[in-house]
Amino acid sequence: MKQKAYAAAGVDIDLGNKVKATLPQLLASTHRREVLGKVGGFGGLFALDLKKYRQPVLVSSVDGVGTKLKIAFAMGRHDTIGADLVNHCVNDIAVLGAEPLFFLDYLGTGKLEPHVFTDIIKGFARACAENHCALIGGETAQMPGFYQAGEYDVSGTIVGAVEKSRMLDGQKTVRRGDAVIGIQSSGLHTNGYSLARKIFFEQLKLKPSSRVTGLAGSLGEELLKVHVSYGPVVQKLINRFNRPAGKAPATAVKAFAHITGGGFVDNIPRVLPKTLDVVIRQGTWDVLPIFQFIAEKSGVPDAELYQVFNMGIGMVAIVAPDQADAALKLIRAQKHNAWIIGEVVKGRGEARVE
Repeated sequence: MKQKAYAAAGVDIDLGNKVKATLPQLLASTHRREVLGKVGGFGGLFALDLKKYRQPVLVSSVDGVGTKLKIAFAMGRHDTIGADLVNHCVNDIAVLGAEPLFFLDYLGTGKLEPHVFTDIIKGFARACAENHCALIGGETAQMPGFYQAGEYDVSGTIVGAVEKSRMLDGQKTVRRGDAVIGIQSSGLHTNGYSLARKIFFEQLKLKPSSRVTGLAGSLGEELLKVHVSYGPVVQKLINRFNRPAGKAPATAVKAFAHITGGGFVDNIPRVLPKTLDVVIRQGTWDVLPIFQFIAEKSGVPDAELYQVFNMGIGMVAIVAPDQADAALKLIRAQKHNAWIIGEVVKGRGEARVE
């Protein structure tokens, strides 16, 4: 049979349809009862359960994975990237107290490779199921000549909901003397990879297959560790320490900051009043071996490291000082390492590492 003109130009619609035919099975684990319709429509349908909320506020976020994709390409491993993206997005709305409802993905590539597509979607589905978030749709674009051979880009949009009266607003609730709790990351998560790749592969002449002292696997395996989802533990903290909507106000858990691009210095101020600072104390947590290696070998000043990388802390919680130990106990009971790493002091709405 003669090849279709569009396929000859690099876009194989029939292949795309064949690959997408497997989606219902892949997405079954992410189904929630609020999801209406089937995968493949022009739009995803989600009927918000209004009985759960007095005043529901929808919270949305969109993001990508950045140049961590370059590590996936080099390793020929694509089953972690989808989970990275979902978990990153879950964390971004969790800081407002929102629970995730549904997720949409975008995948752009020059040539659609069925096994790569399937691995990426499996990662989306696995993380959505773990976060009780429905994967209700997406877009796959074949764009020949636009991407390097074997490369692709992914992005995702998440929508969640939070009761208006329980929405976290650190700018109104954070007080001088509040404790700052740091929850451990799994590694670089999805930030700082452009600098990390320059350090490891250009400056130090290492390869993804290289073995580095202190790391359990290869350097590439370390750099592909999945971004941790803090959504479930954030919800547990709010439910335990903040009173339900409609009752007398009591907010022991004041705010969260997702430590992504910008590190401590740029992310924590987003939830602070303009009259207060956060001081992060170096040495108060176990810095992961990958960050110790970067600090020792890169020549990058500490001040920049703490602005580019999470340095082993993926989420920060600001908590009333009399509840800090109890909050720490709850976090650790959820199998997260965590420490009190600083405090809130008088200032100008800044964060500094000392």
